[in-house]
Amino acid sequence: MTSPQTENQVQPNVSEPLVTPKRATGGFALLDSLRRHGVEYIFGYPGGAILPIYDDLYKVEATGAMKHILVRHEQGASHAADGYARATGRVGVCFGTSGPGATNLVTGIANAYMDSIPMIIVTGQVSRASIGTDAFQETDIYGITLPIVKHSYVVRDTQDMARIVAEAFHIASTGRPGPVLIDVPKDVALEEFDYVPVEPGSVKLPGYRPTVKGNPRQINAAINLIRESRRPLLYVGGGAIASSAHQEVKQLAELFNIPVTTTLMGIGAFDEHHPLALGMLGMHGTAYANFAVTDCDLLICVGARFDDRVTGKLDEFASRAKVIHIDIDPAEVGKNRVPEVPIVGDVRNVLIDLLRRCKQTGVTGTPNQTQEWLNLINRWREEYPLVVPHYADSMSPQEVIVEIGSQAPHAYYTTDVGQHQMWAAQFLKNGPRRWISSAGLGTMGFGLPAAMGVKVAFPDEEVICISGDASFQMCLQELGTLAQYGINVKTVIMNNGWQGMVRQWQQAFYGERYSCSNMEVGMPDIELLAQAYGIKGMVIRNREELKDAIAQMIAHKGPVIVDARVTKDENCYPMVAPGKSNGQMIGLPKQAPKAAIEPIYCSHCGTKNAPNHNFCADCGTKL
Repeated sequence: MTSPQTENQVQPNVSEPLVTPKRATGGFALLDSLRRHGVEYIFGYPGGAILPIYDDLYKVEATGAMKHILVRHEQGASHAADGYARATGRVGVCFGTSGPGATNLVTGIANAYMDSIPMIIVTGQVSRASIGTDAFQETDIYGITLPIVKHSYVVRDTQDMARIVAEAFHIASTGRPGPVLIDVPKDVALEEFDYVPVEPGSVKLPGYRPTVKGNPRQINAAINLIRESRRPLLYVGGGAIASSAHQEVKQLAELFNIPVTTTLMGIGAFDEHHPLALGMLGMHGTAYANFAVTDCDLLICVGARFDDRVTGKLDEFASRAKVIHIDIDPAEVGKNRVPEVPIVGDVRNVLIDLLRRCKQTGVTGTPNQTQEWLNLINRWREEYPLVVPHYADSMSPQEVIVEIGSQAPHAYYTTDVGQHQMWAAQFLKNGPRRWISSAGLGTMGFGLPAAMGVKVAFPDEEVICISGDASFQMCLQELGTLAQYGINVKTVIMNNGWQGMVRQWQQAFYGERYSCSNMEVGMPDIELLAQAYGIKGMVIRNREELKDAIAQMIAHKGPVIVDARVTKDENCYPMVAPGKSNGQMIGLPKQAPKAAIEPIYCSHCGTKNAPNHNFCADCGTKL
């Protein structure tokens, strides 16, 4: 495996494809086609209908051309392929058999679809003659998954296998990425035929032509709006990650001194240590990001879709702002918010053209264009900071996450779903593709198998899963996969004995009626459970143990499961309640008194300066 490139993408191994016999089975044609498209790892679980493909895989693995990772549940396979794809930028691949094997993949397929992740899902199917007869382990996985795939195939002719694989990779990885299903009947996999390979990039799909270049007139209109704006805000989503546009986002932000907020999917698209970074916005976003989106006069949406968890009450979201919306999917532009300037195209290509046009015409931000706006935002930073609670009798989950981030600042982080996910989003500082989290579907159980996929892709990188005690139990059987392959993933469980986010909502909106949300009865001993799988287990009971325990976890050569016993009733704030606008957050820290004379914050380094200063005392930039 090669080391990460500039955009943190793994490059496919360019070794020669498998030697192709004159006659080949459909199963071999499938595997050889996958290999030609750079597939090195397959995550899967065998079964009756897919056994012919696994028989060919046995022979292929013996050559060292590909490696199969045996998961303990098909859902784990789909999440692992998803995590692999998010971390590398390449297409993830998973296998499952017919019937229950295929339906077990459905949650992971839906998860990838909601977050626009490129995946190929190969399912076994009963023989062609048995389709539609309710044969043993037959399900119509093609029909079941129609709403949650970008495209799907049933291979009814062996001669079509190579073409279908090539088309599937092209569709999954271009335009708006997404999962593609290939359903392979058992007799198709067994049948021998004259196999003719189809090389990557050689397929032509006349009805599928994603728009990748933005309209020049719309780009000029966007530049004019940016020039006129005094309170602009960059709102950056997962599309910026998918197109590897982080450098272009940074250049645009710095050119016009525009503050940047990201969605949960967009975390890592902008350096979170940068003075223009506002962190995540939305339901559990930072107060200053939510205030900024409420008061901005121009919202530049880059690869995001105005999701309800971001917008809150939609008609009050950025209600004073004009909107520029850049997205590769024309169906998303104007779906929830009609923009003044819509630009359909690949995010990176559009930003490159926009920046080039600015350079050609000499357009740049003026020194004072956004200074007053940045001063206001920096005042909000001071008045409404993210708070790490410290309790006398317990350890807060935020303390644990901050300590992990401090000791492993450059790790790849996966998360499960719930309060721990939101705290991780708030307090971890992530680089591009190093934040891997289920956003649109919100899938509990995603974190551990996704981390397996990341670690397989980057065996020399630190990979840490932040989980909760309820989420962890959704896919804990994948500890067996960690043990079998020695996949060195570190999992830290924020154990509060609850379905934490459910409990918080029951407390806030359901009269403290905690229906079916307590997990203490029946909770396994995590340390003993890990040991039962042959994995190192640890328990952290208080903050005095925290620092050394995290260091020990990171230093251990092998997978580790850490049971962090955290405050049981800690809530995740700030929070935008359902039906409220982003400016109406609950759980904000007590507002600090306003200074009589407001300081000036440096637009370059963020240092606070006295109001009578003309130059920044720290870096010398003109104020």
